[in-house]
Amino acid sequence: MLHRRRPGATADPAATIYPGPVTVPPVDVPLHPALRDLAFLLGRWEGEGEGGYPTVQPFRYREELCFGHDGRPFLHYRQRSWSAEDGRPMHVEAGYLRPGQPGAVELVVAHPSGVVELSEGRRTGTELELRSRAVACASTAKDVSAIARRLSVEGDRLRTTLDMAAVGLPDTPHLRSTLHRAAPAPA
Repeated sequence: MLHRRRPGATADPAATIYPGPVTVPPVDVPLHPALRDLAFLLGRWEGEGEGGYPTVQPFRYREELCFGHDGRPFLHYRQRSWSAEDGRPMHVEAGYLRPGQPGAVELVVAHPSGVVELSEGRRTGTELELRSRAVACASTAKDVSAIARRLSVEGDRLRTTLDMAAVGLPDTPHLRSTLHRAAPAPA
């Protein structure tokens, strides 16, 4: 039922495109102790962003990020975005955020465009800085050679940036968004 509006939703154009939030179903298990320092990300975040790249016109988008857990030592990560102008889908991605040694984090993400990303970085307080260690592209995907992400949480506000080296261009700012916590993590 892709065209069903989720309960309590407003007349958001994306509501007819997406079946509902991309949250991980709540589970009645405690947070794994290894995730204690990443718990500030748990929940659903919504807001707006803007993007651009030398090969595309600037654009504005709406975005939803979800971080959940199932008791194992990683967070589930889901992202979706749609045009702020007309509600058409723009991007989705899914993966896992894993803690490493104290302060270290790893992000494994699959993009439906044929790109798979393995990024590593550091957590400092409530900020993550990640840089791709490996990017693999399917033969039909655009050439992406590097991705850098920054996520910073202050209270119930999450700011994100994404830089990318693609189609022969060096690292270039591509996306930035400001999101607000729309739903807390399941208790």
